[in-house]
Amino acid sequence: MNFAALLSVSVILFSVIDMLGNIPVLITMKKEGVRFTPSVVTGFATVIMIAFLFFGASILKLFGIEISSFALAGSIVMLFIGIEMILGIKLFKEEPGEAASGSIVPIAFPLLAGAGTLTTIISLKAEFDTASILGGIMVNAIIIFVLLRSIDWFAAKMTPQTATTLRKVFGIILLAIAIQIAKTNI
Repeated sequence: MNFAALLSVSVILFSVIDMLGNIPVLITMKKEGVRFTPSVVTGFATVIMIAFLFFGASILKLFGIEISSFALAGSIVMLFIGIEMILGIKLFKEEPGEAASGSIVPIAFPLLAGAGTLTTIISLKAEFDTASILGGIMVNAIIIFVLLRSIDWFAAKMTPQTATTLRKVFGIILLAIAIQIAKTNI
């Protein structure tokens, strides 16, 4: 593993995970009562990415799922999250009496370690060594954890109008990403 490869993988994963773009999504989810624990979200997202690095293609092949089908399924979930953000409606509903926990679904997967991230990890294997990809995943895990721990700070610094505007803008961006992933994989 060399520094240039680690930096390249880290930047590629950072752009695909889009943690900065997910901040308004996470603020909105938190205001809607979805609870999440930064360490749990980071841990699960990291485990999913590492597992996919080593076993992703094999696991999908075992179930007879093509990577493109997996990416398309993840894009549909992202599409619905984007619609929720733009229209201010609730599509993902909890069962009565169920606590609204989003640590694993939809935050760790598919928002952070989603179809785009996982297919990117598989693609990176063609160009970079496993140690560099693993290092890039760990760098991004640290960034994810720090930003998740700072969600309340970000929420306090934003006015309600700013949060609403950012939620809608990033909802549109999330829709565009979902459509792009779907278009690429159909």
